[in-house]
Amino acid sequence: MELSYATLPPKVVPEVIPVRYCLYARKSTERDEKQALSIDSQVKEMLQIAERDGLDVIDVRREAHSAKASGQRPVYNEIINDLRAGRFNGILVWHPDRLSRNAGDLGSLVDLMDQKSLVEIRTYGQRFSNSPSEKFLLMILCSQAKLDNDNKSVNVKRGLRMRCEMGLWPAPAPTGYLNENRADRRGQVVIDTERAPVIRQMFEKVANQKWTGRKVYHWLKFELNFRTPRGNKNLTLSNVHKIIGMPFYYGQFEYPIKSGNWYNGKHEPIITRELFDKAQAQMKRERIVRGETKEFAFTKLIKCGLCGSGISAEEKFKYIKKTGLNARYVYYGCSRSRDRDCNGGYIREEELINQMTELMDKVDFNSIVMHGKFEKEVSRFRAFQSMFVETSTNNVPREVNLCDYAKYVLRRGSILEKRELLLCIKSNLILTRGTLIFIQKSPGL
Repeated sequence: MELSYATLPPKVVPEVIPVRYCLYARKSTERDEKQALSIDSQVKEMLQIAERDGLDVIDVRREAHSAKASGQRPVYNEIINDLRAGRFNGILVWHPDRLSRNAGDLGSLVDLMDQKSLVEIRTYGQRFSNSPSEKFLLMILCSQAKLDNDNKSVNVKRGLRMRCEMGLWPAPAPTGYLNENRADRRGQVVIDTERAPVIRQMFEKVANQKWTGRKVYHWLKFELNFRTPRGNKNLTLSNVHKIIGMPFYYGQFEYPIKSGNWYNGKHEPIITRELFDKAQAQMKRERIVRGETKEFAFTKLIKCGLCGSGISAEEKFKYIKKTGLNARYVYYGCSRSRDRDCNGGYIREEELINQMTELMDKVDFNSIVMHGKFEKEVSRFRAFQSMFVETSTNNVPREVNLCDYAKYVLRRGSILEKRELLLCIKSNLILTRGTLIFIQKSPGL
């Protein structure tokens, strides 16, 4: 039986999906990636290909970020979200390793291809669509990029370890040293003749004169105007403590930090091991003293009226011969955090409380947050009086109001109660040369 062409089924023509491309150009932040083109160069080359092949490029995205870590590139993540939303369905990129150098980002691309949200990835010399062989090739190329990254990491760590074993410092030179620029001494550090004597003095002042880290910091900043070679900046307080705690300055170093791997450096020491150990002992005593924090009632609640710094407190002890005991005195004064030369002076805690109690008469207690607490405490006091104090027409207990209760808290209350009281009063406390004033806060503050 012969079949006519009329009886044959119609040929099924596959649906052609129009592809709208996003051009993605990325420059790695890795300095040793020799094959990375600049972003502008990538864009120029790929736009020429798009014009040659008639590709519909609807967006251009640029990013300078390493692709080693998964999900860490903000622009790349925007592209993934736009693909899911259907804004475009193709990616135009210089090379697959521009898209992914890790398994996580590669998996998101393949998933989008499986979901048909990503129709095609086109590079300078290849195209990848939703076919098993092309997806497999894409995964191989991106996996090769990840393998290169992993190998680089291993090689870098091996090189750093080798440098340490040779006695070479594997990082930028610490303050007091400079990196050697000579080709035959590459990787070595040399004494910074300008700053090394100052570093030595830092250790000597801590070890021999019992200076604290903060005192060294003020000395460097305000008296010497000491600055680092990189960035020309003053040392911070944390930098001072870090320097004083670095064994590198007497000739040894640990790398990585807290690894337990110690090496003898080839560099010239600035200090001796004995001076370093003596400074560490002093810093340890400073940390112990600093760790024994004292609580004072009015710190962080008052500001200096001259420079705006906070008011800090310190205690002094004086031996009294008559009693044979040590008398304790607490003084409040400007912390000088904003002006080192502020002459705000000091005031005894007792005098400060006297001034506060006098100012309580000017406070509107009906408007403060603690009104309910005050009422409750006063009611409890009155109930106590009615139970234990005999009352008669001639001996009526004095009425206790909220102002009296506030004065009682300032004089006899606990540190927590005093702080709670002052925090609830809607006024700024300003101390100027021993005189305390309340400044009413603006409404809404």
